[in-house]
Amino acid sequence: MRREHGAVAPIVLEGGIPAWLVLGYRELHQVTADHVLFTRDSELWNQWDRIPEDGPPAPLIGRGQPSILYTTGERHRVRAAMISDALESVDPFEIRQHAERLADELIDGFCSEGSADVIARYAMPFPVRGLAKIYGFPDDQGPGLAAAAIDLADGGDLAQAAQVHLAEATAALMAERKSGNGPRDVAAQLVGNTLGFTDEEILHDLIVLVIAGHTLTADWIGNSLRLMLTDERFTMSLAGGLKSVSEAMNEVLWEDTPAQNGVGRWASRDTILGNRRIKAGDMVCLGIAAANKDPQIRPRRHDADRRQQRVPLVRARRAPLPGRGAGDRHPSDIC
Repeated sequence: MRREHGAVAPIVLEGGIPAWLVLGYRELHQVTADHVLFTRDSELWNQWDRIPEDGPPAPLIGRGQPSILYTTGERHRVRAAMISDALESVDPFEIRQHAERLADELIDGFCSEGSADVIARYAMPFPVRGLAKIYGFPDDQGPGLAAAAIDLADGGDLAQAAQVHLAEATAALMAERKSGNGPRDVAAQLVGNTLGFTDEEILHDLIVLVIAGHTLTADWIGNSLRLMLTDERFTMSLAGGLKSVSEAMNEVLWEDTPAQNGVGRWASRDTILGNRRIKAGDMVCLGIAAANKDPQIRPRRHDADRRQQRVPLVRARRAPLPGRGAGDRHPSDIC
């Protein structure tokens, strides 16, 4: 696509809907940094008259959806700060202890069997059960929340039902916290906000937190496990050797990022991006994986031969939503 179209390529979404996919690293930074020209306001999309209400990709984008994903300007800043404050109030030592116990429990469930699907039995259930603890969902709702988060993020035929399931579970949690029952968790703090955000807005924000927190983390864990189990630089570290888990996870963000592509920006006026004429209302999709491999900023692929020789013992899903990482700066840091 880069050879044929350059830094910005025309694409067709499911249903024959046209959009643009940003492949260039610099162009992706431009899109994600300019919140006025490339806005999150999905109401601007010039293709809404062609999108069926009950079909893809409507559930993934959501016209008129009062989510933080589609909030702009000062209200977005205040809303993001409110969510950050709620998340930062969680005791990190308590969460670490919970995560370690949960990891031991999941691994103990298959470690004596000789073989296991580590994606299905570890990477997928781990994040959402941790999130259930943080956000306030009952622990036994974890599997259902995980399945719904995956279906909604995929944006396919199951997305509509997944959206309903998440909304019902979140509404029940909010109703319980509004009644004063339960601990002072993230859900309770968001429901009790004094900044004027409505219950509907908080409901959608909690759904976003579940989807982004679970799906991207599960895929990041899965891709990192694959690297560590198949690359000799990391397989030795499992026995106390060369490279660390954090190094593996940072490398994955560049080479095999769980956030391959993402939607969520619309041109507020006619403009030029990567020598392409973008019309007002056009959807601009974020090509995170492509940008990470842009030869303009990474001309040397010193590990190409190693990657071609790697045997994929496990396969991780790739989420379509942008994520965040640590270490080297890459496009997903600013999405």
